Amino acid sequence: MKTSPRRSSLASVKRSLLAGVALASLCAGTALAQTPPSAAPVAGADGLTPGAIYLEADSVLRDDRKPKTTAAGDVEARYDRRNLRADTLVYDEAQGVLEASNVEILNPDGSVEFAREIVLDDQMRAGVARGFAARLPQNVKLAASSAVRRNENVNELNRAIYTPCDICADSEAKTPTWSIQADKVVQDRERQLVTYRHVVFRLFGVPVFYAPLFWHPDPQAERKSGLLTPDISASDRRGFSYEQPYLFVISDYSDLTLSPQINAKVEPFLNARYRKRFYSGEIDVRGGYTYAEDFDSTGQFGEATSRSYILARGAFAIDENWEWGFTAERASDDLLFDKYEIGDVYQSRGPYIADDRRLISQIYAVRQDEQSYLSMAAFDIQGLRPSDDDRTFPTVAPLIEGRWSPDYRLAGGRVRLRANAVALERDLSPNNTPAVYVPGLDSRRVVAQADWRRTFTTATGMRLEPFVNLRADAYSLSDVPLEGYGGRTETRAMATVGTDVSWPFYRRFNGMTAVIEPLVQVMASPRPEQIQTGITAAGEAVYLDEDSLAFEFDETNLLMADRFPGFDLMEGGLRANVAARGSLLWDDGRRATLLVGRSFRDEEEPAFPDRTGLRDTASDWIVAAQAQPIRGVSAFGRARLDGDSGEVRRAEAGANVALGRGSGFFRYLWDDLDINGAKRENLDVGGEVFLTQNWGLTAYGNRDMVQNAWVVRDLGVVYRDECTRIEVIYRREDTIVGRLGPSESVAVRLTLATLGEPIYAN
Repeated sequence: MKTSPRRSSLASVKRSLLAGVALASLCAGTALAQTPPSAAPVAGADGLTPGAIYLEADSVLRDDRKPKTTAAGDVEARYDRRNLRADTLVYDEAQGVLEASNVEILNPDGSVEFAREIVLDDQMRAGVARGFAARLPQNVKLAASSAVRRNENVNELNRAIYTPCDICADSEAKTPTWSIQADKVVQDRERQLVTYRHVVFRLFGVPVFYAPLFWHPDPQAERKSGLLTPDISASDRRGFSYEQPYLFVISDYSDLTLSPQINAKVEPFLNARYRKRFYSGEIDVRGGYTYAEDFDSTGQFGEATSRSYILARGAFAIDENWEWGFTAERASDDLLFDKYEIGDVYQSRGPYIADDRRLISQIYAVRQDEQSYLSMAAFDIQGLRPSDDDRTFPTVAPLIEGRWSPDYRLAGGRVRLRANAVALERDLSPNNTPAVYVPGLDSRRVVAQADWRRTFTTATGMRLEPFVNLRADAYSLSDVPLEGYGGRTETRAMATVGTDVSWPFYRRFNGMTAVIEPLVQVMASPRPEQIQTGITAAGEAVYLDEDSLAFEFDETNLLMADRFPGFDLMEGGLRANVAARGSLLWDDGRRATLLVGRSFRDEEEPAFPDRTGLRDTASDWIVAAQAQPIRGVSAFGRARLDGDSGEVRRAEAGANVALGRGSGFFRYLWDDLDINGAKRENLDVGGEVFLTQNWGLTAYGNRDMVQNAWVVRDLGVVYRDECTRIEVIYRREDTIVGRLGPSESVAVRLTLATLGEPIYAN
């Protein structure tokens, strides 16, 4: 029997290993088994060759008769990138068993396991422990009175607790915010699953749920079937409502989420979402179905019928330049999404986007490289507003757009070519009345454009950008009111010549740079030939306008030769756009910018609606400002002022705040005449503030200031910590949408770390 004290030198480590003859023999045998005779073993990051064991302790005792090796006092063993630390370690070579006390095992994935007593095989992969605990990735903790480690992937725990929450605060024990306790827990890393028997779920230490069997994905699992966070609410429309999503992982590339919504006052509603990735792209299909009577704030009415929706998209790459895709969006009821509180409806799922409360179905193909762009599409729109009639919306098929920027330069400037073609057909005119059928205007259009631009910069810093724009259009119209609902064809051409001039002036101050930049754009072109389709009752011309209805005059298009976003209307004549921009740039990142500008033309342009402020020879004034006064705070404001009186005709302002204790935003909009011909004034504000480290208040409000009423009001209490977020939200909706009256509801949103989210994130 031999004894070897701890030494810090490499020689002492070697002598310690030599003192354990059995361990040294195991190292050599394993290394020889894994390494070909002709190849030298390669040391890993820990300095050990494959299969080798490193052992260090205050003392190592070797009993050759057993044979048995005992290490005591700050024992450390390393094998296969695992570290074992213990007070004592006994290796029985005959049994191939390691016994240790007060053990800590550090695994290659960063997880750590602890035990008062442990028995392991000589690979440190299987064994039994008492007083077991583990700290896993994502701050997850497991503890048990006893544990069985069957292999490196499976742990069985008895009388166990699971939590990702902190259990210590200021060096004192702390009750976890939530935990799962069970008679038995099995962690299977290979199957990426944690299962429980006779489980009790505790929230703030209080039992709130029991189940004989429960499971959830292992914290390290990327994709696993299981229950997701439920959605719990109560409203005067549907009563108490509970929606429980369940995720089915079909394969590594596809999954299905079923979310049955159980309601106290109305029939259940089933939501579903299917996702699949392909080699060349993906599809994402959402849908829902119920067989139920209609209902509003007062109760149910009418006959039961099928009610459903679909929100689907797909996008696929054909090659490195080509891709194609589709969207399919339809609902059986205009108010279906409102009644069942289905969220994330009016989102961008393809290249073409419909207005709010409208759905768009489209199919498209796009080719794009560094020099060119080509798209081909067709789409159809469903309106969900109470006043919408889908027969008045056009079916667009096809819509073709192409752009090309060749490499060569013409007269030192760059050249861009553009083409556009579209066909629109509608069944009914928006001016139709129930007593008289008015057919909808149909149009076909082809547009070709070419523009040239060059940049000159003088020695004094003035920048000159002359440009030339050429354009030719061809139209074919049918059901034209001006032609007695007959048809006609029309062509037109336009040439525009102009230049942009800017001259920035810089001045450096202490810790700040000031910039003043005059901006001028001058251009000339023939008077535009607008395409007239009718005459109003007041005798004013009605021009074809399918693609510029939502036009607003602001700083984004102040310095544009043709401000119309589409092709049907065009801007011409002799005109000038003038602006000045000033900026203050602080060295610490703060900044502020102000722009003021106006547009002038030689004659009035009746194609611009009067509300835009661009019809007269001198336009309204445009004012826009942005500022970041401190880190985490930003604000903006823009306004359009009457060119004669200076009165505000349109104004918008907003701010975003993100500080340590909370965050918030506000948006304000005032428009004396919006695109629907009505006054609009709206306030949108929301945010959250934490009064303590964990407890906070959240609020949101949308107010229609013309109607002097709140559209939506939310007020909630939120609790958050390192593993939990709980929100209780009270909502009141005061506006009447269609047949839905005002409503009140309370929703509970619970997010638990490691147990998934309402829509599976991975």
